[in-house]
Amino acid sequence: MFVFALAVVFKLVSIQFVHGDKYRALAEKTTTRDFPIPANRGNVYSADGSLLATSVPKYDIRIDAIQAKDATFEKYIGALADSLHVYKGKPKSYYRNIIRKARKNKNRYFLLARNISYSDYIRMRNFPLLNLGAIKGGLIVEQTTRREHPMGGIAERTIGYERQDEDGNFTRPGIDGAFGVKYLQGKNGKRLKQKIGNGQWKPIADFDQIEPQDGYDVYTTIDVNIQDIAHHSLLRQLEIYEADHGCVVVMDVKTGEIKAISNLGRNKNGNYYERLNYAVGESHEPGSTFKVMALMAALEDKVIDTSTVVDTKKGRKSLYGRVITDSGPGYGEISAARALEVSSNIGLATIIDEHYSQEPEKFLNRLRSWRLDKTLGVAIIGEGEPDIPKPGAANWSRNALPSMAYGYNLEMTPLQILAFYNAIANDGELIKPRFLKSVKSFDKNIEVFKKEVLVEKICSNKTLNEMQDILKNVVIRGTGRRMYSETFSMAGKTGTARTDYANTEEWNKDRKYISSFAGYFPADNPKYSCIVVIHKPSTKVGIYGSDVAGPVFKRVAQKIYTDTPIIDEVETLNFEHKVVEEDFESYYENARKYRELMPSVIGMPAMDAIALLENLQVDVRVKLNGNGIIKKQSVERHQKLQTNQTVVLEAS
Repeated sequence: MFVFALAVVFKLVSIQFVHGDKYRALAEKTTTRDFPIPANRGNVYSADGSLLATSVPKYDIRIDAIQAKDATFEKYIGALADSLHVYKGKPKSYYRNIIRKARKNKNRYFLLARNISYSDYIRMRNFPLLNLGAIKGGLIVEQTTRREHPMGGIAERTIGYERQDEDGNFTRPGIDGAFGVKYLQGKNGKRLKQKIGNGQWKPIADFDQIEPQDGYDVYTTIDVNIQDIAHHSLLRQLEIYEADHGCVVVMDVKTGEIKAISNLGRNKNGNYYERLNYAVGESHEPGSTFKVMALMAALEDKVIDTSTVVDTKKGRKSLYGRVITDSGPGYGEISAARALEVSSNIGLATIIDEHYSQEPEKFLNRLRSWRLDKTLGVAIIGEGEPDIPKPGAANWSRNALPSMAYGYNLEMTPLQILAFYNAIANDGELIKPRFLKSVKSFDKNIEVFKKEVLVEKICSNKTLNEMQDILKNVVIRGTGRRMYSETFSMAGKTGTARTDYANTEEWNKDRKYISSFAGYFPADNPKYSCIVVIHKPSTKVGIYGSDVAGPVFKRVAQKIYTDTPIIDEVETLNFEHKVVEEDFESYYENARKYRELMPSVIGMPAMDAIALLENLQVDVRVKLNGNGIIKKQSVERHQKLQTNQTVVLEAS
């Protein structure tokens, strides 16, 4: 027995002192754990500072019902029940009974309020017992965040979001998704929690081991007024033509800033919403809007001029066994410029076939020099790939070139087409479309985004001037003449393309088209470029680009200039004046002193008052009683504050 006792003592000493650190660490590991505290995601703003996306903090308030000592619990339980009665409305006896029951059942994680706002959180943590904190009062606070879009469904897909599925995979569409990892998401903090049974954990202290660092704020190029105009103009036209989906993009000609982008698709109930980012991600055959690129290539290569005569027959022409048709009875012999104005398929196909069929690479190299075979490299994830066929490819044949001349047998996204039209408006400078102006931390610039030039000059001034004149005439006397206005000038090109036509028999039963219009306004000294693309409008209502997409373009252009003020900015003149300088120095000195004096916060919202006092030159402690508007302050106005002085604010 004596030897056995010695063995037990030896083992106890070994466990306590030799292996003690190991077992203590193991015990602590199984009962305590660091939990991440999500950082507040940065806000997304429009160009004028309007809030587009923000993370709203929400709080769960719980109590460790057995943490407080008996005397403390009995002292404050009645007052806590009174406060909960005023806040939540149920009888005082109800709250007294459920909290006492929680203490009796040794509930260390009892829920008092779920998903409350920051102001309500401030109010509740000042309730009796809870205001003693985690150690003395048992207060447990858990914070979560929820992403909200103040503008609702407008530009929701472009603004974007970040979501994680059950397998840990992320979906990151739009601006919020594209810049989330680098700028918006911030760095998570840590809080130590203790396991209390039944898979539940409670914070050990009411402070964080590592404080979370909030993400940066992103300022976009979106103009909320133009965005609203574009969104509702597109929505109206989609409903009229019962279309499947569509998009509209408005771009600043000189800077490449995207001022508005709306993408609307129809659900099963026939309602339209921001389903996908069609403007950025959907590549399709552009149809007649590509005729501009084809004619520009021929003009720049000097194989024709604008007066070159082309025979469009009587609206039908067979080329390599395929029949090409024009709308209407045909135009006969017309100039190359007129062929584009009336959007003659035969005219453009004939020009390109006659001058490039023996050397197709010459035509393709011209398109490549304009980067039409490459993506724009925009920041938003999911940009569609352009497809420009080349000899030897599966989609190449003798009909490839003439088909490309009028916008078939190739694919581009609406944004890629718009960038080229914008270059025509911008005197030949091809610039990358841009969605961001800057990234900020409060008022400090973290990164500023500037114009990025992709091609300095796409063509000669002669070709450029000729194309600008033709695009004006498209609206004045061509396929876009229904859009013409004597009071407001526009330039651009209509587009109507067949889609889903692989099965000819099926297509003839249910014909589907893509209607579009791309251009800029005003026609002289353009300010904005714009593209409208509408997929599968009802053939019973209309299909042509001038009828379906053109009105959206016209409505956007005119409303921008009637509803959105154009501001001329004048740089501040730099000058020195002795009296002004002295006044400023005096003001600065008073302002510095003022930040050591107690201001009047009466009449201010409680949150604003707390923020003001916490940003003074002197570190003070602010205690808030109540919630709402400040009615009383414990320190009178203009009194000098001391470090660590407590300022009590009464609110109601």
